[in-house]
Amino acid sequence: MRRGKRSSASRVNGQLRLEFGDDRLTSHAGLEILQRRLQVLQFNQQLRTAFSRLPFVGDFSVVEMVRLFVTMMLVGARRLGHVRYLSRDPMVLRTTGLAVLPSDRTLSRWLGRFTGKSLRQLGLVSLDLVCRSVRQLKLQVLTLDVDGSVISTGMQVQWAQRGYNPHHRKVPSYYPILVHLAETGQVLWLKNRPGNVHDAKNADRLLREVVGLLRTRLPRRIRLRFRMDGAFFQRPVLQMLQRLGVDYAIKVPMHSWLGLKPLIQMRVRWEPVTDTVSGFETTLRIKQWGMEVRIVCYRKKVFHQTAKNFQLDLFHPDDGTYEYSAVTTSLSLTVKNLWLFMAGRGAQEKTIAELKTGLGFDSIPSKRYSANSAWQWLSVLAHNLHRDLQISVRSGGARRTRKATYAYAFASIQTSRFEWLNVAGRLLSLSQGLTLRLPSSPDIESCFRTRFRAV
Repeated sequence: MRRGKRSSASRVNGQLRLEFGDDRLTSHAGLEILQRRLQVLQFNQQLRTAFSRLPFVGDFSVVEMVRLFVTMMLVGARRLGHVRYLSRDPMVLRTTGLAVLPSDRTLSRWLGRFTGKSLRQLGLVSLDLVCRSVRQLKLQVLTLDVDGSVISTGMQVQWAQRGYNPHHRKVPSYYPILVHLAETGQVLWLKNRPGNVHDAKNADRLLREVVGLLRTRLPRRIRLRFRMDGAFFQRPVLQMLQRLGVDYAIKVPMHSWLGLKPLIQMRVRWEPVTDTVSGFETTLRIKQWGMEVRIVCYRKKVFHQTAKNFQLDLFHPDDGTYEYSAVTTSLSLTVKNLWLFMAGRGAQEKTIAELKTGLGFDSIPSKRYSANSAWQWLSVLAHNLHRDLQISVRSGGARRTRKATYAYAFASIQTSRFEWLNVAGRLLSLSQGLTLRLPSSPDIESCFRTRFRAV
């Protein structure tokens, strides 16, 4: 039904008079959904058990502080100083279990208490949450993407170094490496490192640790497969994965000593993959490593309009007509399906982008390395909880795609904040008990009731 101009317009005269009071108003009514989900997960008990033997002494307990950091990140805080703007919100106080929020200096000192052992315990709490999601979705195959990401820091930040920072080469940075679960978009493991550390340094130890942690928490019938870029094409990594019986698909750099260039130049028949991509499969013997690996080479048609757009290097996987790439794998995938499978690595880039833009993963709250590493883990924990909330609402089986990406169409944290997390409300003490009153909107009511039933 169309509305008339008189009924759709509203006259606004003058300016509003500001008045401040002690009404129990909240800007984050959706935290009640998080509060109920944390009770179902027995989140407090998990934290107490994980940190029971670690010296975290202070006015605020570990449970209260972790819940506060997770709450801050979910509602959009990116700095420790933002806690001041949440100190009077009744839903923030209720979710954290505090009557008074600590100051930003207290938060900074608490982050600085983390050590290697306490960081690991925080990581295990996050990992257990991801394993719960895997069991809930009844996944039989887990696709693990491994990659690093650059975080620029200040000049005086501990352990920050100049190195692999593509856009700001002279700026010190961290270079954390993340293990990402493609089916849920959650982060399994994280290791913060200085900016001058290469992606694959001690990668075999990291992968062995992740495989060990998963096999002690999940049924051994669940199949693991790693998906990595060319930085991880190293003999220790390949040997370790083969020894553990874990499948893999790793991009192969176009090194001259591998002998890929002659194989590509002599190839006549290429199997079509898409309209612009074709490939072929072969076995490559690497004499320097004493290994034979399965290699699938691809070429992609490119269209350079002018010579200015093409630069000829001494050895470059691009001849002006095709761009060449190669993948080594232990998976029994066809040439076409392997191309699609490797294309699914882009889902990890989306997850890292959401961590940085939505959950403050790229913020540097302190000059201490341990504090900054703890902040990263807390950001990952908030992200994993956000995905867990969405998984709890889903019904039906997870979808399967040849790209092996998200099992569901997950909403970003920005969308969740707009739809249900950062919704205004009022806490009322009625005869029926403490009541959260929300705006009378069919969409908001449907959203909250659906999530209340799920958690």
